Amino acid sequence: MKSILVLCLLVAAVSCRPETYDTRYDNFDVEALVGNVRLLTAYGHCFLGTGPCTPEGSDFKKTIPDALRTGCGKCSPKQRHLIRVVVQGFQNKTPALWQQLVKKEDPNGEYKETFTRFLNAKD
Repeated sequence: MKSILVLCLLVAAVSCRPETYDTRYDNFDVEALVGNVRLLTAYGHCFLGTGPCTPEGSDFKKTIPDALRTGCGKCSPKQRHLIRVVVQGFQNKTPALWQQLVKKEDPNGEYKETFTRFLNAKD
């Protein structure tokens, strides 16, 4: 009986582990991306579905909707930093493209408050 209880507790502990995003791009050079408006614009068009995507861009594109909706709830601290840098790059260097991305991913503004809180957080 004790074995069953221990097994149940172990299963519960494993299933409660928070899901996180893959860490393979944690060392992606976002400074090079935001430092090159042409490259940043190309990624923006990839995210909008109006241009080709690099393999990395395709992976990022799949993660964007969930990260937006959850305020980056599944992001590691490193990923939160990277996303903030990229978003600031879009906002400051390609504001019209940023607005198109916002319109595509959050047309009704449902997630604006959550995502803004995430962007302004100091973690």
